[in-house]
Amino acid sequence: MLNLDLDQVFKSVVKIPKSSVDVIMDGERRKPEKPIRVLLADDHKLVRAGFRAMLNSLGGIDIVGETGDGREALELIRKHQPDVALLDITMPSLTGIEVATRLAGEMDNVRIIILSMHSSVDYIASAVRAGVSGYLLKNADPVELELALRAAVNREMYLSPSVSKQLVDDYSRRLGPGQEPLTARQREILQLVAEGKSTKEIAVTLDVSIKTVETHRKELMDRLGIHDIPGLVRYAIRSGIIRAD
Repeated sequence: MLNLDLDQVFKSVVKIPKSSVDVIMDGERRKPEKPIRVLLADDHKLVRAGFRAMLNSLGGIDIVGETGDGREALELIRKHQPDVALLDITMPSLTGIEVATRLAGEMDNVRIIILSMHSSVDYIASAVRAGVSGYLLKNADPVELELALRAAVNREMYLSPSVSKQLVDDYSRRLGPGQEPLTARQREILQLVAEGKSTKEIAVTLDVSIKTVETHRKELMDRLGIHDIPGLVRYAIRSGIIRAD
């Protein structure tokens, strides 16, 4: 994954690979030398089926796995080591952004493209901070999927054009070092708490003691200034960690 400084985002963003431009202009597809290996993760089966159909229609794409769960997506990426992972931003167990954050330090050969319905600066900021290679809106034109994939394998960044330069400029001005309020473990526990898991269930899921879970929960509450579960759920929804379903 790419670890771009925010002032570099627009040097490579929405950059259309030459081969893709030629495809559009010539009206025919050029097959890559070898297939792009893709993993697909979205917790909505119909959405996932739609992306699968689009990927298959492109040619030169090998779908190595798919899932609707964030934690399983992380394990499948580690197992299959795809060229590109297409991740929904909000999934059970782990968000797509959290998966990207965890992989940033261990698998820099895997490019992450976030799939999202949200164009707000908070979501985009979190994705770029996690080192993703692209941020694709789900209502984007199908041709954008190919452009995003080609950009990713060329180590470039792609954002949907509807995610405007002004929008990203706004969050990049507000984003500075050391502003992430929670650690990775605290974000993980926050998501599980917000999903309604008990302290014991969280301890089993994370393979830690109940006391460790309680300690992390107290620390994240102190950091956020939130001291009740409903407040944590509202924060998780605002931050895109869970959906308001």
